[in-house]
Amino acid sequence: MSKIRVTVWNEGRHEKSNATVKRIYPHGMHSVIAEGLRRQGDFEARTATLDDPEHGLTEEVLKNTDVLTWWGHMAHGDVRDEVVARVKKHVLEGMGLMVLHSGHYSKIFKALMGSTCSLKWREADEKEIVWTIEPAHPIAEGIGERIEIANSEMYGERFDVPHPEETVFISWFEGGEVFRSGCCWKRGHGRIFYFSPGHETYPIYYHPQIQKVLGNAARWARRRVTLPDACPKAEAVQPIPKHEVDLSHMKNWGK
Repeated sequence: MSKIRVTVWNEGRHEKSNATVKRIYPHGMHSVIAEGLRRQGDFEARTATLDDPEHGLTEEVLKNTDVLTWWGHMAHGDVRDEVVARVKKHVLEGMGLMVLHSGHYSKIFKALMGSTCSLKWREADEKEIVWTIEPAHPIAEGIGERIEIANSEMYGERFDVPHPEETVFISWFEGGEVFRSGCCWKRGHGRIFYFSPGHETYPIYYHPQIQKVLGNAARWARRRVTLPDACPKAEAVQPIPKHEVDLSHMKNWGK
């Protein structure tokens, strides 16, 4: 069986300007996420960043991507609209999309959700427990009842997204809030998974259970078909007899 082709996208700005992030992710979060997928054996993972030509998301790259992961934060506005349109087209045609943490406010997630995608947040080094509420879902396979994260950024409700088609995880934070932290949608022929843990100043993407969630989600979201939007005129499958148009209901119109 061929490997699932994943493109791990990260804006790649924090690790260049923030010493804490650089210490935790010296080669960027994208490198840790990609390596975590490769270790699972059934993924071929490449990386791309905001500062690559065409943000690393050329037509050729997307055609050969089964799942795209997206992490952005400080530079959402720098993402070119034509690249967003290109990614959206490929999702609608069948490519999977995994939106991570602050990617909730990205142009591509907003475009596919059709809402503000806003939420509450707080950075206070607090504990997060990610509770599995759909243990039979493929994304929860092997995860167990919960994931405990020692230090995390709080994301809280209300999360302004369309009602998820499936909610796999809900998080509780030490300060008292809860959040729908693992949500699934389908758009066109593509599958979308949003997963909230992953703040840049904490080593969350090294967590074995987090890496397993990302692998499970990539398997669930992977491209299954590629069906471009064509809106074709359809020929009849079977012969259609000639019918006269019935205009009798118009006889008394206007009287």
